[in-house]
Amino acid sequence: MREVYLDYSATTPVKKEVLDAMLPYFTQEFGNPSSLYRKGRESRAALEKARKQVADLIGANDREIFFTSGGTESDNWAVKGVAFANKSKGNHIITTKIEHHALLHTCEYLEENGFEVTYLDVDKYGKIDLNDFENAIRDTTILVSIIFANNEIGTIQPIKEIGEITRKRGIIFHTDAVQALGNVDINVNEMNIDLLSMSAHKIYGPKGIGALYVNRKVKLPNFMHGGAQEYKRRAGTENVTGIIGFGKAAELAKESLHEHIKKVTDLRNYFIQSVMEKIDEVTLNGHPTDRLPGNINMTFAYVEGETILLYLDVHGISASSGSACSSSSFQASHVLQAIGIPLENALSSIRFTVGDFTTKEDLDYVVETLMVITDKYRSISPFYKKKG
Repeated sequence: MREVYLDYSATTPVKKEVLDAMLPYFTQEFGNPSSLYRKGRESRAALEKARKQVADLIGANDREIFFTSGGTESDNWAVKGVAFANKSKGNHIITTKIEHHALLHTCEYLEENGFEVTYLDVDKYGKIDLNDFENAIRDTTILVSIIFANNEIGTIQPIKEIGEITRKRGIIFHTDAVQALGNVDINVNEMNIDLLSMSAHKIYGPKGIGALYVNRKVKLPNFMHGGAQEYKRRAGTENVTGIIGFGKAAELAKESLHEHIKKVTDLRNYFIQSVMEKIDEVTLNGHPTDRLPGNINMTFAYVEGETILLYLDVHGISASSGSACSSSSFQASHVLQAIGIPLENALSSIRFTVGDFTTKEDLDYVVETLMVITDKYRSISPFYKKKG
């Protein structure tokens, strides 16, 4: 049986170069970077090198990068921090209906604590309307947080245009770029981004390490208190091995960004075309072109998504129903519902994401398996009528 991994949006394997960079810091170079002796100084130097590698990937200054445990912590720190630090100026936040749950649940918490949140609608492709966005801004708006690229349908938002509006209006702009990092060319200064969330395990780095970019002009209170780590902004002994892995993964991502985008986009388009040609009653969800290079979200009408996933798994194929953070309970995606997909179709949708280790032979095998699945289960559906 062939093993095919098509869930790169959930997590990626750690690349060999990344693991090789990390290994010495588990054993020989294990010093605490806050220590003054040689082993500590060497760990500190390696940590600061990684900080610069991450900063370079998004066009930032290394003093603007603060390491966290991952994207969820970065989202929480950014949104809660800005909200409570600016409460005297206003209590209004703008976001979208298709954010990751790390952001949506944080906004729900803020609503319980006196803040008002506007959740912008999106069109059938998952994009916000810039006019609707600008009209939603109030005198009391203190923060805009809009996901860079959606984790389920892959749609990329007009981030630079959003940044131009927020900068002009003097509003802090945060974006969750966990999925976009390493898949889209990002420059925080050109895009007028004030805060940006990242996670290493989406770019072939280790789990449990992320970062928050904080523009030097933004005042952000500490999220964790204790020692003086991370320029006195985020206490706790640093995850040195994770940080070094993140730095190496960021360096590799920057070096191969355009090559990666082309390769993965070609694979994505090949898979979409193959499925559309060989299986009927299939719909692509999300924007047809303004989407992450490796993202494919499809509705297979008349077949339950859970059935498809289980059948794929039996045949060695890993895919998902959407966000890995909520896929353990098979429910209709809030993202698919927000773009107007009926409940029954939302429950028949699967997310495939290709990556650096995917081959065309892998995709051919998946398409062949999907043909068998759809034929088998549609044949017993009282609602399906085969074309021809």
